[in-house]
Amino acid sequence: MLKQALAKNGLIAILRGLHPQEAQAIGKVLYDEGFRTLEVPLNSPQPYDSIRILRDSLPADCLVGAGTVLTPEQVEQVKAAGGQVIVMPHSDPKVLRAAKAAGLYLSPGVATPTEAFAALAEGADVLKMFPAEQMGPAVVKAWLAVLPAGTRLIPVGGITPDNMQVFLDAGVAGFGLGSGLFKPGLTPQEVGVRAKAYMNAWNTQRHAD
Repeated sequence: MLKQALAKNGLIAILRGLHPQEAQAIGKVLYDEGFRTLEVPLNSPQPYDSIRILRDSLPADCLVGAGTVLTPEQVEQVKAAGGQVIVMPHSDPKVLRAAKAAGLYLSPGVATPTEAFAALAEGADVLKMFPAEQMGPAVVKAWLAVLPAGTRLIPVGGITPDNMQVFLDAGVAGFGLGSGLFKPGLTPQEVGVRAKAYMNAWNTQRHAD
């Protein structure tokens, strides 16, 4: 389902700092703008509560997961809260194996081809290129030339509506969007304006020649 969601819309909302009391409203505005994958980093306030609220309040075609997952124990807590996707800043094999054993989708963070191949060998569904600021389109092209056909790369970090095109041209499957989309203190309406800008860029640029 993760690959299907990304094929429909490759934009992943990273909701770092989200509070449970705003989760439903923020989730709805993102869903209404077309987002179908939402991530609550575990260093947010009461992240498991927010994950549960998002999962309970959004339609089934929207995937809800956790980011900054660092331990196998956190994998189990995410699953118990209804989370479906495990996103990591790294590629700890213990966490990768725990996520696959729990039947959850997996997006580990990788910064080298060695890490990318190792993560794929452990069953990663997509690869989070992190931080994207240090890995430009040339790196994307080089990786895709040697990684297995169909590998999905998701740059995270410093992605704006204005720089998406060069990464899309290089062959990425989507983007993880953090503070450019959501940060604590923004109203749902303000998040909606940012979401619309990203969505317009995505819909326009992925079809560009």
